[in-house]
Amino acid sequence: MTIAWAFPGQGSQKVGMADEVLSLEGALKRFELASEILGRDLLAICRGEKSNHDEVGDLDDTRNTQPALFLVESLLIDDLKKQGREPNFVAGHSLGELVALYASEVFDLETALRLLKSRSELMAAAGGGAMTALIGFDRRQLEDLIALTEGVVIANDNSKEQVVLSGQAQSIELIVTQLKCKRVIPLKVSGAFHSPFMIKSSESFALELDKIVFNDGVFPVLSNVDPTPTKDGKILKEKLKKQMITGVRWRETMEVMQKEGVTTFVEVGPGKVLSGLVKRSITGISLSQLSSANDLGH
Repeated sequence: MTIAWAFPGQGSQKVGMADEVLSLEGALKRFELASEILGRDLLAICRGEKSNHDEVGDLDDTRNTQPALFLVESLLIDDLKKQGREPNFVAGHSLGELVALYASEVFDLETALRLLKSRSELMAAAGGGAMTALIGFDRRQLEDLIALTEGVVIANDNSKEQVVLSGQAQSIELIVTQLKCKRVIPLKVSGAFHSPFMIKSSESFALELDKIVFNDGVFPVLSNVDPTPTKDGKILKEKLKKQMITGVRWRETMEVMQKEGVTTFVEVGPGKVLSGLVKRSITGISLSQLSSANDLGH
C-alpha cells in the first residue's frame, strides 16, 4: 500500500474547525503559542468570535486563514504520527505545501507559525488583481487565449476540468467572455495570488526563508511549482521561494501520485476539496478525509 497525505489550503476553512481537534494532545497550548506569535486570539477567531478592538478578526482574512488551517492540520498530523502511521508522500495545495513541509519535518512548529505570519501578511498586503475559477472548458482553447492575453496566468491547475485564473480583472474578463465554459466563479480574495502580482511579496518572503535552515525531509514532498518528489531541504526551500508567483500544479501532482503507485489518498484537514479532485482524476484509489479527533479514533 502506497499512501499520500495531502493538505488543503485557503477555501477549506470553516468556523468551528478548531473545536473538532481541541481534544488532541497539546491543542490548547498550540493555539496559545500561535496567538502569542500573531498578537490575537486565533482560537476565538476560529470560533467566529470577533473582538471590537481587533482589526483582523475574521477567519476568512488571509492573515488568519493560513495559520488557523495550519494549526488544525498540524495537530492531526502529529496524532497520526503518534499512532505510528506514516505516508510515502506528502503534498499540499498552496498554503498546504507549508503544512506538508512541517509533516516531513523540514522545519518545526514555531518556525512554521512565524513563516505563516510573514507569508499571510505579505500576501494580504499585495492587493490588486483578481482570481476566478473555471470549470468545464476546452484546455487548448484556454491556453491559446492566455497566450494572447497579457496580465493573466493559471494560478491553480487543479485538474483537467478545473483551473483558477489570476491577474488583472479586465484580462480575466476578456478570457471568460471568449471561452466556452460550464461554470465561472469569481473568488473572494484580497489579491491575485500565485501570479506576477505577488513579485514584491515573494521577494520579501524569500528573504525570510533565507534566514531559516530547511532540514532534509523524512518523507518525499511534492511541491506546487514542481511536483517531482524530493526530500532535499535546499531544493524544497528554493521551490517554496517561487510558489507565490507561480501556479499550483495540482493536476500534475495527481499524475505523479498515480505514476508512483499511490493507492491510498488521505486528505488531512477540513473539507473534501482535494479528495474530490483525486476521485475525478485517479481511478481505483482509496480516499480518506481526516478533519477531527473523532476521525482519528478519539
